[in-house]
Amino acid sequence: MTEKKLQHFYIAEEQSIYLLSHKDATKLKTWVELCQQQLELLGYSDIQLIGKGAYGFVFAGKDKVSHSVDEDCVFKFSRLTLPQHVQDRFEEEAHMQRQIDHPQVPKIIEYRKIKRQSVVQMARAPGIDLEQYSLKHGPLPAEQIVDFAIQLIELLRHIRNNSQQGQIRPIVHGDIKPSNLVFDEATGKLQLVDWGSAVYAQVDAIGQSTATNVMDLMSGDLQHTNARLGDIYFIGPEQLNGGLSSPRFDEQGAAATLYALASGQSSRYGKQIIPTTSLGLPKPLAQVLDGMLSDDAQLRQKAGDYFINQLRFFRNLVLAENPTHLAIEPLIPVWVRTSSELIDTVVYGSRKSFLRAQSDDDALMGIDDAQLEKYYKNYLSGMGDNEKAFIAAVSRLGSFPVVGGLAVRWQKEGVYIDSNLTLFDPALKKSFQSAVNNMINLAQGIFRIGMFKSCLFNARTTLHVERESEQLPFVADTSTAIPFDISDVPELDDVTKLHSYFEDGKDPDEYLHLPDEIMAELAKLNLIHHTGCIIFEVLPTHLKIHSYLMLLNHEKHAEFKQHLNNILKLLPSINGLGISGFMKLPYKDTRFFEHISQLPDKFYPKNPKLS
Repeated sequence: MTEKKLQHFYIAEEQSIYLLSHKDATKLKTWVELCQQQLELLGYSDIQLIGKGAYGFVFAGKDKVSHSVDEDCVFKFSRLTLPQHVQDRFEEEAHMQRQIDHPQVPKIIEYRKIKRQSVVQMARAPGIDLEQYSLKHGPLPAEQIVDFAIQLIELLRHIRNNSQQGQIRPIVHGDIKPSNLVFDEATGKLQLVDWGSAVYAQVDAIGQSTATNVMDLMSGDLQHTNARLGDIYFIGPEQLNGGLSSPRFDEQGAAATLYALASGQSSRYGKQIIPTTSLGLPKPLAQVLDGMLSDDAQLRQKAGDYFINQLRFFRNLVLAENPTHLAIEPLIPVWVRTSSELIDTVVYGSRKSFLRAQSDDDALMGIDDAQLEKYYKNYLSGMGDNEKAFIAAVSRLGSFPVVGGLAVRWQKEGVYIDSNLTLFDPALKKSFQSAVNNMINLAQGIFRIGMFKSCLFNARTTLHVERESEQLPFVADTSTAIPFDISDVPELDDVTKLHSYFEDGKDPDEYLHLPDEIMAELAKLNLIHHTGCIIFEVLPTHLKIHSYLMLLNHEKHAEFKQHLNNILKLLPSINGLGISGFMKLPYKDTRFFEHISQLPDKFYPKNPKLS
């Protein structure tokens, strides 16, 4: 029961506000406004919500209270719904961050408790976090990766040599990843933020206890780790498996971060198929990162020692004066359009259970949200690294303003991919195309037989229908309509090439059985040439209809609209809970890719001035 509650906690708290019920969305907006008002009453200005996580919300603002000039600050508020001992972590976070006196760690200004609410105020790191920077630019050039590596080595050396009262007390940040590194483009400097997972290391880099006297040794508990989990997309095997906290944890986070930034991914898991040696980095750096990300514990430690101790060597690498960007050749087409409307993309994936080596059907039944992959990472348990990397790569697509669909089919001879992806920001085309190529390369490295489908829709267009209790029917308001776009140019129907909603049969991962009347309307809709997806998500008192639909046969506009209206009229006939989704591509244009074990080596030129 605890595990299932935890699943719902992560999903419900982290999803897009546009997928929340009206009641929950209002509650969230009210609470955010209350926080902003409280900060304004205390004398701060320009308050804005800049982030939220499992433990709290982060606001930015200007401080005129304790300074004669405005100073940019960050305020972290704990979630009131959390147990008190979890909220108290904010005080521990402030304490740990205060121990680090380094220009690349934001200064703590104050920790305070307002009733049950914990609040940490600190200086704001200037710039953009590296996850957002990576989404904007795609794989980062080798010169920038080398510079980031140098800065991370300097920072890691500083915190593992942290000194208190003349004694070394190494600190482990525990959650180094791109989104926790803020990059100031004006100065080129990084700052390491979010010290909520920070602890004093129990053992040093060679595995010796860090206790400094007999009493510490007697009272120290070396049977149980004091470490916190960190982001499972970036932490190393020792931290993931509950090892004693060690500076090695942060070496792993740094290596995973550099790998993700160099490859344009959002996780460490693609390292087997897209090795660091294939990313155009200087050979010594590529090989040491590959070693640090190895499955061999001894090789990881040896490579980590080399990484930390070769600061001078990395500083003296001969690099080009201008950044070296690798060419990105599209593996499948991506359509680019502009839109005046904001897109809040959500990725819905189905037919994915075959990717797991071990099945946990009970846990799957307990998960009822379309944003599964975007926010509930524990779903990856039971998958191998290549499968995790593929799911993470599909999830990354949802970080772009994009709609459409993907169907990936694995056979013995290779991988067949059908797709229709439309990006709504031309400036992001290179980065998005790189993310799509990574997904395809990772699919090529999976040797299974099965199918995966994914729909990408705009959460802002999701329809919500609510009811007081499960005994009552869902009834849509008369003004409600399922939205759809119309293509710029009408497309003629070619029956032999049309994709169908129903050609892939029943989805084993979906649990909602729609009434025959609604299925009949979907069958009629299927005969009209269009593209997109429609997903029914039924919770006890909340029905969501997620969709992205584009009509391609303009002559059938009235008929298409009528079938969608009929579906809304039939909502009261829905019984049961779960998800049922349907995806339709504009036509069949299958691309074939052979299986690969890994991408070939590609290194930075030895003398970039000659290339």
